[in-house]
Amino acid sequence: MKILVCISHVPDTTSKINFTDGDTKFDTNGVQFVINPYDEYSLTRAMWFKEKQGATVTVVNVGEASTEPTLRKCLAIGADDAIRVNTVATDGFYVAKQLAEVVKNGNYDIVLAGKESIDYNGQMVPGLIAGILDYNFVNACVGIEVDGNSATISREIDGGKEILSANLPLVIAGQKGIVEESDLRIPNMRGIMMARKKPLNVIEAVDFETKTNASSFEKPAAKSACKMINADNVAELVSLLHNEAKVI
Repeated sequence: MKILVCISHVPDTTSKINFTDGDTKFDTNGVQFVINPYDEYSLTRAMWFKEKQGATVTVVNVGEASTEPTLRKCLAIGADDAIRVNTVATDGFYVAKQLAEVVKNGNYDIVLAGKESIDYNGQMVPGLIAGILDYNFVNACVGIEVDGNSATISREIDGGKEILSANLPLVIAGQKGIVEESDLRIPNMRGIMMARKKPLNVIEAVDFETKTNASSFEKPAAKSACKMINADNVAELVSLLHNEAKVI
C-alpha cells in the first residue's frame, strides 16, 4: 500500500505576524514554521499503516526551498521519502492541481491530508484533489482502517459519527481523532540522522494559471479596553450593550 501525506508548512501559532510591502506580503522574518497540526495527525496515522501493514509513506509539500526543514522533520518522524514541488503556494486550487499531478504520477492508494491548514483555514485542498482525480473523498475523518482494497472510515457529523466504506484509491482529510494528540511523535536522534539519508526529491510545478491574487493583508482590530460595571448598575450595563456593543 502506497500512502501520500500532504504537508503544509505553516507559522507556529505563537509567532508574531507582520506584513511588508504595503501589507501585500507576509513577513517571514523571525517566524517559526512547523508541520501543519492537522497534517501531523494524518502523518502519524500513516506511520501506523507503515508499521502494522507494511505501507510505504511519502510526504509532499508545495513550496520553495524554505519548506525543506519541515519535510526533513517528517522524514525524521518516519516517512520513507519526500517530494517538494518547487513553486510558491499561491492558493488552494493551484496547490491542489500540483498535488493531484504528484498523486497521478505516483499511483498512490491513499492520500492523507489535514482537513485544513492553520494559516488560511480554507478546508479546500483535499476535496479539490479528489475532484480533480475523481477519487473517493472523506472529510473530517476521525478513524480509518484498510483491508485489502477497501477502507472503513469514521467521520464527525453534527451530533455524532458516521461510518463509511469506500474502495481505494481514496483521499482522506483528517483531524484530531484519526490519532490522539498523545500519539504524535517527536523525532529522536536516530530518526534525525536517518532523515539526512532519505531522498527528498524536488520536482518542478506543472504549468497552470493561478486564479487568485492577494491584494492586501489586514490584522484584526485590537481589542478595546474592558469596561467594568458596578453589579448594581443594571441600567448602565443595558445602555452599553445597546448603544456601544449593539448586541441588544
